[in-house]
Amino acid sequence: MNMQKIAFTILLTALSLAVMAQKPEVFSTKDGAIRGYDPVSYFTDSVPTKGSAEFVADYKGAKWHFASSKNLALFNSNPEKYTPQFGGYCAFGMSRGYKAETQPDAWTIVDDKLYLNYNVKVREEWNKKQAELISKAAANWVTVKTQ
Repeated sequence: MNMQKIAFTILLTALSLAVMAQKPEVFSTKDGAIRGYDPVSYFTDSVPTKGSAEFVADYKGAKWHFASSKNLALFNSNPEKYTPQFGGYCAFGMSRGYKAETQPDAWTIVDDKLYLNYNVKVREEWNKKQAELISKAAANWVTVKTQ
């Protein structure tokens, strides 16, 4: 093999590894986005509700589960309204420029937008400077969402 082919192979391998290391735009587990919880329930019931495998939508590369056909229909009519900000990654982490997983019970709705956090303790810290951290997170999301 000549040096150009070796360099090309190394470059191709490095790029493949970089792509594999990227996290998807939507935080998802084997249970689906928001760990299988119904995103509509945060708005309609003011409580996270586990979704069902019977009511599922594919959106932005993730499976979203719903507690009822009504919630599925609401989501399908306007998914941007119901999906959590920053792809469901931790709003506090995003304010610091990184993607972190979240828990369904660590949530807040601000200005009719759903924000999730790593856990309830992190949410308490995030709530102390909510407006400032939302602004920082939104600025970071522009570049972080594809990383």
